Amino acid sequence: MSGSGLDENPFGEPNLDNPFADPAIQQARQQAGGALVSLEDYNPFEEQAKPQLQINSTNTAAVVQPLSQNIPPPQTSSLGASAPSTSIQITSEELQRRQEELDRKAAELDRREQQLQGNVPQLNNWPPLPDNFCAKPCFYQDFEVEIPPEFQKLVKRLYYIWIFYTMTLLANVIGGIILIFHTHDVGPFFLAIFYTLLFSPASYVCWFRPAYKAFRNDSSFNFMVFFFIYFFQALYSVVQAIGFEKMGYCGFITALSQFDGQASGIIVGILLLCVAFCFTAVAVANVLMITKIHTIYRSTGASMAKAQAEFTTEFLRNQHVQEAASSAVNTAINSQFNNSRY
Repeated sequence: MSGSGLDENPFGEPNLDNPFADPAIQQARQQAGGALVSLEDYNPFEEQAKPQLQINSTNTAAVVQPLSQNIPPPQTSSLGASAPSTSIQITSEELQRRQEELDRKAAELDRREQQLQGNVPQLNNWPPLPDNFCAKPCFYQDFEVEIPPEFQKLVKRLYYIWIFYTMTLLANVIGGIILIFHTHDVGPFFLAIFYTLLFSPASYVCWFRPAYKAFRNDSSFNFMVFFFIYFFQALYSVVQAIGFEKMGYCGFITALSQFDGQASGIIVGILLLCVAFCFTAVAVANVLMITKIHTIYRSTGASMAKAQAEFTTEFLRNQHVQEAASSAVNTAINSQFNNSRY
């Protein structure tokens, strides 16, 4: 009966079969224990391969095997590291530039407000002369302060036209010097000097300053003065570009008359043609500018009647006119009073 198991002691410890006594299970436990040891020894902060667990299922047992792969450590780019500092630097420079621009505009607005209130005297700054020069500036000119922002670019262009016209007159003087050596005629040279000394300041005073004051004060009367004088300026610049002989201008007629078939005549003619083209550019710029300013003036609803009314008001408000009128009235009253006594 021993084979049937009935002779075993029922009061003793039960003799149960140990399921872990199987050799396959023992082998699996040993392999799993090695994997656990390797996992416990793994340091995530060390640069080594990261173990991965893979379950290998077979017919006998489940085996846990560690797999190692060579994973390259992440590399940081030097460009990426320096990009934030570069962007911060660009941003700070941009902010500094904007802050300086705002400070400059605030100072200009404060200065303009004080000048309008009469707290700060306006010192003449044009023409720009040295402090120790015998003559002093005659006008005050500041586009950023006195001219409204929407018209500053237009008035500056008109000022550049005046500068270019003055430079063209100086080039005409050089053309007169060239004619002295080529034709031995000193007349064009002296006429060119006379025109330069006359028209350079006259053009500034007669048509640029009225336009400057017109945009500064929105003055219809100054607009009318500008249109009247600048119209004749545009016509006269066409005459200067044509360059009639004996007038003292190196225009097209004078320049083309120098081409006599010789090398010297060709060179002189080409040089004088450059002056003629400068006069032509001045004439074209004058026509375009007077057309543009007239369009702006008409769009504001201004008219001749408004200019006349403004002239009358300004004329009567003039201090010299008031003093002259008061003196005339006092003289008339005294004369009438003396006649009544005698």
